[in-house]
Amino acid sequence: MGITIKNCRGCNTCNLVLCPARNVKKAAEKGECFECGACTLACPYEAIKLDKTKKEEVRVTVDDKPVKAAGLVKDALKAAGIDTGKSPENTIFMPCECGGCWTCAVKINNKIALSCITPLSEGMEIETKIKAPLRVVSGFGAHMVGGVGTPYYLKNSITPIEVVGFTHGCNLRCPQCQNHRIAFTAKAPILEPKETAEILLGLESIYMTGTVTLSGGECTLNKEWLLETIQRIKRERKVNIHIDTNGTILNPAYIDQLVKKGMTQIGIDLKALKTRTFQHITGIKDEKIAKEYLENSWNATEYTINNYEEKVYLGIGIPYNKKLITIKEIKKMGQKIRKINPEIQVCILDYRPEFRRQNIKRPTFNEMIQIKKLLNNEGLKIVIVQTIHGHIGP
Repeated sequence: MGITIKNCRGCNTCNLVLCPARNVKKAAEKGECFECGACTLACPYEAIKLDKTKKEEVRVTVDDKPVKAAGLVKDALKAAGIDTGKSPENTIFMPCECGGCWTCAVKINNKIALSCITPLSEGMEIETKIKAPLRVVSGFGAHMVGGVGTPYYLKNSITPIEVVGFTHGCNLRCPQCQNHRIAFTAKAPILEPKETAEILLGLESIYMTGTVTLSGGECTLNKEWLLETIQRIKRERKVNIHIDTNGTILNPAYIDQLVKKGMTQIGIDLKALKTRTFQHITGIKDEKIAKEYLENSWNATEYTINNYEEKVYLGIGIPYNKKLITIKEIKKMGQKIRKINPEIQVCILDYRPEFRRQNIKRPTFNEMIQIKKLLNNEGLKIVIVQTIHGHIGP
């Protein structure tokens, strides 16, 4: 059956999906769906339903090994015994599953393609041992406020303080994603590091911000692409490099590489303290992966402040909405951050109704001020809260 669409609201988000059948709605009408599932990730109203059908097996080779598989290239990789999954420890890291991050790229008949959404066909020759420093990037522009890793003393500027590019694809599945048209889609330019650096440096030369930012989606997913992009920017101009990340796949070695290439600012979103809360906020159903991601983000925060306090400006983002996380857990997060370093910049983000959680209400100004007072009372020195009236603090 493939996909069916019911109660479509005409938001056109599915037109931003990198559909292997080229058009999601036509694929549904004509029964031509390849069942990659990318459109089901992106639809804000969950109007697209995927019913897996039994596909005919085809014969392909994976790294010269003959296998039989049905469905997508990722199914052939599994049939060949290759370890794939949503942990960076997997042999083939497949985090976004929408074609945005290019982390799962392989060569098919000597051409680079995506294993997560590419349909199998008879006689395919698949090669996995490649590097593909490519990324879908859009939303280039100048920002007046910046992200959680932007130093607080710049946030009240009346001129742009950084230029930014947004990478498509994310390893999280946040039902209230505040940037879902980037996180779960991939119909935008596919850029090499050189092209990305040139665009960002061109913008920086216009706005003279002194800071270049990479955000997303999740910008850290394709490590080779990110490291080379930073290196190229830094090689051309002495600017601050700001990485805005959920921190879920960072480890000490990766952080070391980012700093060596030229990262000078990092904003890490710490979604929760408890695994169950993290799952509720991020939509990650696999408890093992959720626990790994959560531990990585906290460990990345501690490692960065302990090893690069003089080199890298670190900011922490914490989402707040009473439907997502309790004040008690926010307080405990504050206590844990204070033990790491009470001088860390902490920005509390007032999560608004978005994507699939339209039923939540944006926290009031007074709610956010109370959260700020709470964390200040826990000993945190630099607390900023995002409110309907702008950023307040420290």
